[in-house]
Amino acid sequence: MSETQDSTLPKGWLRYTRRLSGDWTGSCDRLKPNVRAGETTADEALAYETSWLNRSRIDQLPPTDDAWRTWLLLGGRGSGKTRAGAEWLSAGAEKGLRFALVGPSLHDVREVMIEGVSGLKAVAAEGQRPRYEVSRRRLIWPSGGVAYALSAEDPESLRGPAFDAAWCDEFCAWPDGEATLALLRMGLRRGSDPRLVVTTTPKPTPALRRLMAEPGVVTHRLATAENAANLSPAFLEHLTDLYGGTRLAAQELDGLVIDDDAAALWRAEDLQRCRGARPPRLDRVVVAVDPPAGDRGDACGIVAAGRLDRAAFVLGDFTIERPSPAAWAARAAKAVRETGAAYIVAEANQGGDMVRAVLAAADVAVPIRLVRARIGKRARAEPVAALYDQGRVVHCGSFPALEEELMGIGVADGGKSPDRADALVWALTDLMLGGAGPEPRVRGV
Repeated sequence: MSETQDSTLPKGWLRYTRRLSGDWTGSCDRLKPNVRAGETTADEALAYETSWLNRSRIDQLPPTDDAWRTWLLLGGRGSGKTRAGAEWLSAGAEKGLRFALVGPSLHDVREVMIEGVSGLKAVAAEGQRPRYEVSRRRLIWPSGGVAYALSAEDPESLRGPAFDAAWCDEFCAWPDGEATLALLRMGLRRGSDPRLVVTTTPKPTPALRRLMAEPGVVTHRLATAENAANLSPAFLEHLTDLYGGTRLAAQELDGLVIDDDAAALWRAEDLQRCRGARPPRLDRVVVAVDPPAGDRGDACGIVAAGRLDRAAFVLGDFTIERPSPAAWAARAAKAVRETGAAYIVAEANQGGDMVRAVLAAADVAVPIRLVRARIGKRARAEPVAALYDQGRVVHCGSFPALEEELMGIGVADGGKSPDRADALVWALTDLMLGGAGPEPRVRGV
């Protein structure tokens, strides 16, 4: 029975009953055993109304895929990332688990992660507030859960201790993030399912890019504006007036990884200005697919775009992370249906026959045009970036992950493959450039 079928259920009840029966680490898609719609008690309804699950946003909840090992929250200032980390850890502390708390310094751990307005003490349930033992640098819950305060300034302090899980804050401010994180992971050896949560305002560091590219990492982006209800209206309004549309705002308010590099083809302020509405009609719509290198490899970039006269409109980012071939083909078919695409453009460098066969197996009912990359990513992207400079591309919505990859083309080092950006380049090249010029940019196979 759905929520709307029983008016006696509190709003979002199914969302509340999920996760309660599972372990604390994440899955929000399990239903509490023996709980059925309409059987909620008054106490259960009250518990829901005051619960974090009722007040949180989806991006503040752990990934629904139990395969995640590291949950990375990239958030702007005041976006709610600290609250998300504290709530996640508090749920585990109620089960008596042992944690590591790692911040840029011990002062940061205590002032932000433990005693801050969204810290562990503030989010603790009534009767479950932990006490901090300064001499031993540990936080103890009545349930028996314990968390040890550790500093990224002293990586050697991570040698020896063993933990069930860890929460790391402001990773991009750590002096040697990768080395410290490696030592911490060596200590995640207690229990049957060690997990790591990292909350940080992003900076374009090689360490962050490599972390984002690791297997088992799920990234959530939290924008400051999405948490406006919990912030001073003057704070957000003033900062938006001062910095809106700039790289600083994209990094510090939108939680995007921004490269401060003069060689970048796309800039945050330019992408901010290119947003607009989808027109009532389009001359042609295409879905572009950048398949992963292998089964469960990188993400499969899937972007839909359309053309009207001399302008292009980016309609949707349907990219799927580390999918099976069947999963990415199904997502591409969904993109075709939802956008009314006339055909698919798919990169064939990873095996053209395979790409065509996988898409055909997903009942893709439109023609498939295979293209090959014969020059580097930056060279392929340059004529598309010129279209943006000319004001001929409109983003029909906000696509933060896609825009982040666009800003990193040609300047990012050691990060994950820009699959979303590659797909967009293929789509706009086909729609707007058509392989014209001395060296064709897209060649059919």
